[in-house]
Amino acid sequence: MDLGIAGKRVLVTGASQGIGRAIARGFAGEGCRVAVLARREEELEAVVAEMGGREKGHACCAVDLMPPGAPTQAVRKLTEDQEPFAIVVHNVGGTLGMKQPLAPMEDWQRVWRFNVGIAQEINALVIPPMQDRRWGRVIHISSVAALDLRGSCGYGPAKAYLNAYTKVLARALAPSGVVVSAVLPGAVYAPGGHWDWVRDNKPAMLEDFLRHHHAVGRLGQAGEIVPFVLLLASQQASFAQGALVNVDGGTM
Repeated sequence: MDLGIAGKRVLVTGASQGIGRAIARGFAGEGCRVAVLARREEELEAVVAEMGGREKGHACCAVDLMPPGAPTQAVRKLTEDQEPFAIVVHNVGGTLGMKQPLAPMEDWQRVWRFNVGIAQEINALVIPPMQDRRWGRVIHISSVAALDLRGSCGYGPAKAYLNAYTKVLARALAPSGVVVSAVLPGAVYAPGGHWDWVRDNKPAMLEDFLRHHHAVGRLGQAGEIVPFVLLLASQQASFAQGALVNVDGGTM
């Protein structure tokens, strides 16, 4: 299938490892020019090199996106002398170690900021040019935790908010040709990630989780999320406004 996105400019956040890194490489493989954001400069430079380097139009910006205004500054830096982004994939998110429902409000707000607020701040910048061109794709990487609310008490509700935000934004933008959607992965393995640590330190916990919650009986791989993101970013996704796509190994 021809996705029809060759040559388009793409932004992927949280792209230094795992799902984000795989997504960035997937877009590069489709002939897109990809800019990647994350905190670790060395890893980002490695991603740019893997995609073919700056000579192919790829770029990176190492930044902590949590402080207010930091996402805005990063996006402006990446678009200063170049065209706006046609496709944006929001992959920043996580639990931030929050486990207690009675945690201080500041902890709840930090988790919300990490999983939703950063995306909202970036969207306020990148979507108006998409509306002007009457074409654009915004894909949020959510989680099945938004549906089953297992695990960290702050993470699931934040992702549920992200899903609702995706729907509301998608409906508002539908007439403009900008398609907003989300992918909801199940538990996905990434080197250095949570499940990597669990596998090495608490294998019985991993075995129990898979037995009870993943019908497929294994963790997902980052590369298994990429095709769904690429399809939602493609010309063929013109009727996918507000789509929430589960890719979760039959999560129960």
